[in-house]
Amino acid sequence: MPRQTNVGRSPGRTRILDCALAAFCENGYQATKVKEIAERAGVTVPGIYHHFTSKYQILMILIRRVMDDLIEETSNAMDKAGTDPVDRFAAAVETHVRFHAERQQESFVGNTELRSLERDDLTEIVRLRDAQQETFERLVAEGVAAGRFHVDSVKDASRAVVTMCTSVATWYRTGGALTSDQVAAQYRVYALGALHADSPGGAR
Repeated sequence: MPRQTNVGRSPGRTRILDCALAAFCENGYQATKVKEIAERAGVTVPGIYHHFTSKYQILMILIRRVMDDLIEETSNAMDKAGTDPVDRFAAAVETHVRFHAERQQESFVGNTELRSLERDDLTEIVRLRDAQQETFERLVAEGVAAGRFHVDSVKDASRAVVTMCTSVATWYRTGGALTSDQVAAQYRVYALGALHADSPGGAR
C-alpha cells in the first residue's frame, strides 16, 4: 500500500473519504476520477493529494477501516456480553447485523472492490475477513462444547450465520419499517434458531 500522508482525522480528510466512498458506490472505483472526488468534496485535485498519495490509497483506507471497525466492535460486544456462550454469540450477531445495516456503503465497497486491490493488500483484507469468520466459528464451537448449541458442522453453521447477517447490507434502508436495532434483534433470533440453541440456563 502506498505511504500515507497527512493521516490525521482532519475534517477535510474525512470529507474526502466520505465523498470518495459515495462516488465508489455510485460509479465503481475504476470509473471514479480523482477530479470527481475533489468536486464532491469541494476541494481542488491538489487538495486531494495533500491528504492522500493516490485514489488507490483512498480505496484501501476505506476497506481497511471498515474491517478494523467491524472486528473491534464485535470484540467489544462479546466482552460486554460476559462469559455465557449464547450471550457472546448473540452479541456478535447483533453487532455484525447492525454494522452492515448502518454502514452499507462501506460494506458494499468492501465487498465489490476486492477485485481492485493489489495482491499484498488483498491478502491482508482477506486475512481480516477470515479473522471475523473465525470469531464466529470459535463462538459456535464454544457453544457446542458447552452443550448449548446443537449443529452437525461448526464451520458450515457459522458460515451460514455470517452470510445471513452480512446480507442485511443489500436490503436494509434507513427510515424503513424497522430500525437497525430491531433488525439486529430479529436476526439474533434467527441465528440462535439455526444453531438449535438452548435458552439461558441450559433449558432447551
